[in-house]
Amino acid sequence: MFIQTEPTPNPATLKFIPGRPVLGEGTADYRSPEEAADSPLAQRLFEIEGVTGVFLGADFISVTKGDVEWQHLKPAILGAIMEHFMSGAPVLGSAGANDMAGVNYDPKDEEVVMTIKELIETRVRPAVAQDGGDITFHGYRDGIVYLHMRGACAGCPSSTATLRHGIENLLRHFCPEVQEVQAV
Repeated sequence: MFIQTEPTPNPATLKFIPGRPVLGEGTADYRSPEEAADSPLAQRLFEIEGVTGVFLGADFISVTKGDVEWQHLKPAILGAIMEHFMSGAPVLGSAGANDMAGVNYDPKDEEVVMTIKELIETRVRPAVAQDGGDITFHGYRDGIVYLHMRGACAGCPSSTATLRHGIENLLRHFCPEVQEVQAV
């Protein structure tokens, strides 16, 4: 088994690509060992000292570290991922993916929200998945779109620029009702 690694815009997060599906559908984001109780893979990764976050995508795993250098952490992570896939254990237990599908909007804004969600699904999420992260719709109120940053996007120094210059401009172009985009 060969596992590729890719840097992400977030220096504290590295993307691991095992060359096989990780989650068929959805995503799962864990920020502590307790949150990862339903994922044998995430639990295994949290056992490595210095791992502070695990994000599972369709075909990748993003791992966020604390105050440990990647050169010390990377071999242990590669080993844990390889051992997990070789064991045949499931990536997730019965709870499944933990995508946060937002429903926080006024029903009168249904049409605008559907357009926003479609743009996020078709244009934004595939792009940020390339960087080892995810962005999900959380809500819409009074012209403000609320998005949840996950994986490598959470805590990334360039995420504010991505929100302001990339996503906000895209949404404003297709939905003139959108005035601003904020992370939750």
